[in-house]
Amino acid sequence: MTDIDENLVRQLITAQFPQWRALPIRSVANQGWDNRTFRLGDDLTVRLPSAAGYVPAVAKEDRWLPRLAPFLSVPIPVPVAVGTPSEAYPFPWSIRRWLHGHPLDSQKPDDPTRLAEQLGAFLVMLRSAPPDGPLAGSHSFYRGCHPSAYGDQVQTALAKLGPAVDAASCWAIWKAGTATVWTEQPVWFHGDVAAGNVLIDDDGLAAMIDFGTSGVGDPACDLQIAWTYFSPPERQVLRRSAGLDDDCWHRARAWALWKELIGHADSPDGRPAHVLQEILDDPVV
Repeated sequence: MTDIDENLVRQLITAQFPQWRALPIRSVANQGWDNRTFRLGDDLTVRLPSAAGYVPAVAKEDRWLPRLAPFLSVPIPVPVAVGTPSEAYPFPWSIRRWLHGHPLDSQKPDDPTRLAEQLGAFLVMLRSAPPDGPLAGSHSFYRGCHPSAYGDQVQTALAKLGPAVDAASCWAIWKAGTATVWTEQPVWFHGDVAAGNVLIDDDGLAAMIDFGTSGVGDPACDLQIAWTYFSPPERQVLRRSAGLDDDCWHRARAWALWKELIGHADSPDGRPAHVLQEILDDPVV
């Protein structure tokens, strides 16, 4: 496939949306894994899936984000237009409103405790939206499902890591997390509440982006950021603000453990060890 760069975006805009062909195009500094993102003028952004596996998220976001937005006080990337596949680029792609703010992984918040409270409140609002969206499954990469969906990956990662990790403690956390299930009606979840998808400004939480793994199911997967970003006191603020029970937090810890274990197994020198230690040390509940 052709490289996804500014020249390609210019070609696509000129061919399909000529009303915007004079606007400047520039790549954003912090690129995600699933999509490549570009500024289009001052008010728009262009997002192109980086591989075929991420294409279903385009139609999902275009359908559901406009329905979710009225229930949320935090801005989300509502679509403006949708591009079609062509000889230049084989997948559908989207144009969204540019959301102001800095990714949390590129700038520290002035008040992380306030941010933890705001993020928990956002998750409550998200769960309040009518749960008529797509049920969790392959389209969400099994976020929103039971964490046992990735039990084989946990087992493989622990075998690969061997004595580099405390396998007994990891299995205890995994057992506690997979012993519970979400027994209420399915609710909306974001699916990837990570520092790169949380935008902040001087007032704290400014916007939430990248709903490609969103859906309706168990919201436990949205709590992983408690360990991957926040300190122990801030985790407790997030816990109170998010309004979810102990069982949900046990599953959330299992989700966080899975993510860290596979990351360490794939790149043992490229992932900070302290996050895994935080998961092992702090159950939050």
